[in-house]
Amino acid sequence: MFSASLFRNIRRFQGFRTIRQICIKNFGNTLRLLPFYCLPVPFVTVHALSFRNSKEKEDKDQEKMIDYKAVIETAEQLYQDYKVQELYDYLVQFKDCTNDEVLWRLARATTDKGKDSTDAEVKKSCMFEAFEYAKRALQINENNFACHKWYAVLLDYTGEYEGTKARISNAFSVKKHFLRAIELNPNDATSIHSIGFWCFIFADMPWYTRKVAAALFATPPTSTYSEALYYFQLAEKVEANFYSMNLLMIGKTHLRMKNYSAAKSFLVKARDYPVVTPDDKKAHEEAIQLLSKIGVKS
Repeated sequence: MFSASLFRNIRRFQGFRTIRQICIKNFGNTLRLLPFYCLPVPFVTVHALSFRNSKEKEDKDQEKMIDYKAVIETAEQLYQDYKVQELYDYLVQFKDCTNDEVLWRLARATTDKGKDSTDAEVKKSCMFEAFEYAKRALQINENNFACHKWYAVLLDYTGEYEGTKARISNAFSVKKHFLRAIELNPNDATSIHSIGFWCFIFADMPWYTRKVAAALFATPPTSTYSEALYYFQLAEKVEANFYSMNLLMIGKTHLRMKNYSAAKSFLVKARDYPVVTPDDKKAHEEAIQLLSKIGVKS
């Protein structure tokens, strides 16, 4: 036999109180006379499911009422103004939605929030949180180039935290999604830059990392500086001066290829690019370091 105190505890539990209230609402005051544990299990189960289905329908109805066009317009304005925290706080309220355009923007905003933080744990947490939004966005719409792009970006970012082996294991999938993003939208400069960066990473890979790659794949991922440069230059052709890091990478790739005059030209552009974002700051600082190596004082 159950003790009376156990029954009291059961009746205090919010979930059981809610179901009891539903039963009373539907079947009248006679049920007030019965303790909860006297209700038949099928009776409780059916009405619990009914309550859950009703809640799901209510959530869907509420989502239909959201003006996602207005949400996206507001998000884009905040993004252009580089209001990182404000943008994240605005979009995160829609984190449970089923709109891929909102979710990939939330993934982007969460990534920027992580980049903006000086706390290593916050950075890491943001990247993994952002990846969850990117995964859901891609599940909703596989024909959206931005979903593929942000899935690839965050697969690589989270792979960095999981170690060299994980990052290399993800490499082919990262490349596949970047290429799919470019296929869906050939005019997106950031997707083109990203595949260029992928090529540079594997062209620039040190011997010990190549050994790890060779152990993981019969044919490990490889690339060349020429291939990387092709994509960086193509991105610049699609949208000139769109990204400080693209200017840096063109200069850096030319430097690896010993094209010193071309390297200097683009590194100076990266150095002089207005510093607004953490990426701009990184490009500025690295450009100064690389220029000093070829005798250019800043």
